[in-house]
This record gives sequence, structure tokens and C-alpha cells, in this order.
Amino acid sequence: MSAYFDEHEDLAIGKAMDTALLRRLLRYVRPYKKFFIIAFVCTVFATGIEIALPFITKTAVDSVLVLPWVEVESEQAPHPDAFRLENDLFLADSRRIPDRQMEELEAEGLVLSRVLLLREGDAGMDVARRHPDVFEEIELGLFAREADLDALSTTERLQVQGEALMLLGYLALGFVVLLVLRFAFTYGQVYLLQASGQRVMYDMRRHIFGHLLRLPVPFLDKQPVGRLVTRATNDIKAINEMYAEVLVYALRDFLMMGGVLAVMFSLNVRLGLLMLAFAPPLAIATFWFRIKARDAYRNARRHLARLNAYLAESISGMPIIQLFLQEMRAFKRFASINEQYFSAQMRTVMVYGVFGPTVWLVTNVALAVLIWYGGRGVLSGVFTLGSLVAFISYIRMLFQPLTELSEKYNLLQGAMAAGERIFHLVDEPTEASGDVSPPDIQGEVVFEDVWFSYNDRDWVLKGVSFRVAPGERIAVVGPTGSGKSTVVNLLLGFYRPQRGRILVDGQDINGLDLTALRRRLALVPQDVFLFSGDVTDNVAMWDPQIRPDDVRAAAEEVGVHPTIEKLPKGYETQVRERGTRLSVGERQLLSMARAVAADPRILVLDEATANVDSQTEALMQDALDKVMEGRTSIAIAHRLSTIRKADRVFVFREGHLVEEGSVSELLDKKGLFWALWQLQFSSDVPASQRTGPEPPPTGSDLDIGSE
Repeated sequence: MSAYFDEHEDLAIGKAMDTALLRRLLRYVRPYKKFFIIAFVCTVFATGIEIALPFITKTAVDSVLVLPWVEVESEQAPHPDAFRLENDLFLADSRRIPDRQMEELEAEGLVLSRVLLLREGDAGMDVARRHPDVFEEIELGLFAREADLDALSTTERLQVQGEALMLLGYLALGFVVLLVLRFAFTYGQVYLLQASGQRVMYDMRRHIFGHLLRLPVPFLDKQPVGRLVTRATNDIKAINEMYAEVLVYALRDFLMMGGVLAVMFSLNVRLGLLMLAFAPPLAIATFWFRIKARDAYRNARRHLARLNAYLAESISGMPIIQLFLQEMRAFKRFASINEQYFSAQMRTVMVYGVFGPTVWLVTNVALAVLIWYGGRGVLSGVFTLGSLVAFISYIRMLFQPLTELSEKYNLLQGAMAAGERIFHLVDEPTEASGDVSPPDIQGEVVFEDVWFSYNDRDWVLKGVSFRVAPGERIAVVGPTGSGKSTVVNLLLGFYRPQRGRILVDGQDINGLDLTALRRRLALVPQDVFLFSGDVTDNVAMWDPQIRPDDVRAAAEEVGVHPTIEKLPKGYETQVRERGTRLSVGERQLLSMARAVAADPRILVLDEATANVDSQTEALMQDALDKVMEGRTSIAIAHRLSTIRKADRVFVFREGHLVEEGSVSELLDKKGLFWALWQLQFSSDVPASQRTGPEPPPTGSDLDIGSE
């Protein structure tokens, strides 16, 4: 159940807009706010150019492709500058006639024809004068009705419309220039957003990993590694998508819709209102999709997480599955999870399959209404053909941001959830440390009535008290779960006792600077962790004060130097992640060399020889004797044969320190240590190989629980 709980937490969807959380996220943007401001300015210019492009098309159609002057039959001039041809016949510029008046003239049939008007000095005047049958001369210049222009050849028709062609060339050139400018602004916008987004992610990853390095071990013990990795990778990526895809682009979308609506209403109010009426159905469809898609997507992610987890588990445990003939059960279980994931994915496909055609349908119905209503306006003269062409472009520009609103909303939700998870991690208190930095550590360790529990309920250590003198060798033994490793964890400062005190050289460990303390401590664990890198780095642990010569000397002291020399590149050999190129014993010896190179005053060995064979154990024992020389050492041991040279032995049981003394003294007491010694040597070691005190021949009267 805990795995499912973790999974649900990772897939949680946050509020769409948490202002407090957003303010915290925007703090990472402040160092790069200039980039975002410039990107926004580029967005404004790119959006303005995009809105202007259809208007250029409209101008080209209305001013070049459609003749602007009209012949109107009316008792009064259509506008003050109209030229009277006859008593009730006028020549007027249709662009200067109000829309309502033009519609009435068209409806009453008073607009007789479109007219080409040439003024003195125009390029086509010479051609026009050669065709008096087509062109009539008036005070304004020469004019010809649109139908009469068919009498001209193609070349002559282009010549008489030279001014229009020149204007068309200028418009085309302006269109290209605007396209180039839009490319430049869009490039600047995308580059600045992505570059600043990458910088923000870089800073956030540094912040998170730096915080992880300072978190206490109790917190890290309770967290799955995959979840912490996700915080520094996927969650940060989700936040970057909000920066790069939502914030600036959302402002662009609002600018786009506002600008398009302004242009549409300036062209025709009624047609603009008619197109705006399609926005609510599209918005409703978009928000329906947002809800359904979010649920379907979360469900699919949940099943995908289960599928991946089961695959990883099965592949890792494949030898066990095959050994116990569980292939069919594993396959059926996988088939069931796979079927659930397939069904979840199909629900996602269905939602997307409904939403896409819905948006397409609404958009194209709006386009059909636009063509019908706008076409009637063109035919009636109230609406120009260029305006209709521009409206077709604007209708798509108006609806496109609405269709993208759902995606941006989901990105914003995902970013809020990711930010919440990240700040839950960042808000975790770092490891507590004192500020006292001792000039040197002699190695005295004292536990005073120490009580400790991992969960504040079940006591692991109960009133433990002991003193270790500087340079003394201490062995800690006891049954599994007796509290041996807890003693080590407390001494290293990974955990803090609920009661009592731990003193190092008379200083309470709670008041000591843990960095200074750990510089004088070294741990040789049972499970050695080696990092990706060469042998030298893994021994020196990237400490600049430890030179390659010191690494070599430490390796020689513990006896691992010949083994390192046999590696392909010696000390420069890459050991790979977790040291997979080395055996368990070689990794243990490297861990000892690491401890020697650090030159600690207190050496802690946590079952350092538990996972090696007898031959390697003998080598390690010789190395341990050299390492512990002159240092305070505390060794947790399951193999009692490794503690014969210990000055004293601490015996733990159920959180109590029940026995203390040398090996011979404890055997003479015939208590718990004597029982452990007898059990181990009577079962593990042949009598011919035993050294040290001989255990009793029988155990019929043995009381393991005796103290």
C-alpha cells in the first residue's frame, strides 16, 4: 500500500493557480527577468506582425484586385468628393462611402459598375488614350467601366493598371519584410525563453541537489531514490514548460485574441459579433477536454507506473522466476497490468479523438457562416472582398489560442503540482550541526544514558552508557536487532538521541560542527559504495588534500596495492558505478584504503568482513590491524574470530549493553557472549582450526538470555 501511496503523491495534480507557490517559483526567474522581458517584447512585436499580415492581404485585394471606384446612380452625391458625370450619375471612391449607405445603394441597384480611374501622370495614360472606345475623358482624368476593360489585351490591361501593380509590389515586399521581421522576433523569443528556461532549470537542479546533500539521513532513509531523482529531473522539466510555454505564450494568446477582435470589429461589427458567438461553445469543449483529459492522463500514468515497476521487478528477479517455474504466473500478471494500461490509454485516445474533431467542426462551421454572411456582404457591397479574406485568416487566429488553452492549463497544473513537491523537499530542514570546531580530536568516545528510537515509539537503545579511551580497540557484538549499528549511526551524527548525551573528547556531539567531526572519523561499511570514477578518486574521495602519493601509501598499508596494479590502468582504472569491476573483497580493501587515506582519529567498522571468504578475511584482518594501530576503533562484528585482538567487547541485547570486558573475561562469565561464541564456533569452525578459548563441549544447560 505504501508504494501506491507514493505513486499517487507523485501523480497529484495541484491547483491551476496557487499564487503563493507561483511567487516562490518566480524567484528563480528574477536573475533572468531581463531575458523574459525581452522575450515578451519580441512576442508583442511578433504577434502584432502576425495580426498585420492578413490586413496587408485585405489591402491588396481591395486596393488592387478589386477596382475601388464605382459608378453610382443617385439624386445626391454618395460622398462630398464624388464626381458628377451627369445629373443623377456620379463617380465615387467606394472606400469613402459609409458601409450602411453602400449596402443601401447596392440593395437598390444604384451601383452600376466598378470603374478604373486614371489621373494625369499615371503610367497607363498613354495606353488609355489609344483606346477612346474604352476610356472616357472627364475632368478627373480617364475612366473605363470594368466590363469594357475586356477589350484590352493582357499586356495593355496590366499597363493601364501600372499604379495598382506597383502598389501590389510594394505590398508584397512589405509582406516579405514583415515575415522576415516576424521570423527574427520569433527566433529571439524562442531562444530567450529556452535559454532562460535552461538557466532556471540549471539553478533549480543546483539548489535541489545542494539541499539533498545537506538533508539528514533519517529523512533520506524514508524516501525512495526514484522519487528524489524525479524531483531534480521531471518536476523541474514540468516547471520549465510553465516558464517557456505558459507564461509568455499565454500573454501572447491574450494579445492575439484582443488584437484580432479589435481588427474584426473595426472591419465589421456585426460579423465580428457573429464570429465571437462561436467562442463559448469552443471554450466549453476545451474545458470539457481539460477535465476529461486530465483524468484519463492521470489514470494512464498510474497504470504506466505499475507496468514499469512490475517490468523492473520481473527483469531483476528473472533468475528466481525461472528457478521456481513462475514464468506463467508472471506472464499472466503482466498481461493483466498491460491490459489495464491499454484500456487507460484507449480512454485517452477517445478523449483526444472527440476533442480534435469538435474543435475542427466548430471552427469550420464558423468559417461556413463567415463565407455565407460575409459573401452576402461582398455581393451587397457592404463588405469588401479583402475584408472577407482577412476575416477567414482572423477566425483561425482567434480560435487557435482557445484550442491551446487546455494544453496550457494542464501544463500550469502540472507545474504547480511539481513545484509543490519540489518545495516540500526544499522546505525539509537540513541536517542539524553545532558550531564548535575542535582543533584536534584525540579519540575519546562517551555514551551517557543514551536512549534512541527511529520512530519515537520503539526504543532501539535503552539507557546505554560506556566510555572508549583514545586509541582503544572496541568490538560490538550481539544478536541481530540488538542496536549495534545504531551505536555507529549515532556516533557518526546521522541520528540524534532522544535522551542522554554522546561526547567526543568531552564535547557534546550536538554542539560540534559535524563537518569538522567527520573529517576525523572514518567508516568501513559492510556494503561498500564506490562511485563512477577511477581508483584514485574513490580512495581520496576527491579531497584535494589527499595526493596520489597518499592514495598509493594507503593502498600499500592495507595490502590492496598489488591488486590495483593488476588492473588495466592501475590507479587510473575506471571502477564503474558501484564498483562492478571489482570483487567484494577488493571493494572492502579499497574502503579500508579510503579510511587510511583520510587519517582518522576514530575508525568505525560496520561488519567489514561479513561478506568475504575466509582467505580474503585473513588479508583484511591483517589490514585492519595496521589501520587500527594508534586509532580509536569501534568494530561491529558478527564473526567473533575477528575480535580476538579487541581491548574490550561490548555485548548488546534488545537495546541494552548487557556485557563488557575482554574476550577472556566474557568467556569466563559464561553469559550471552559465551553463548554466541559457542554457537558460532561449534557450527562454523572445525575444531582443528579453532584458536583462542575453547567453547564447552555441550550446550544442554546453555542459557542464551543470561546476563
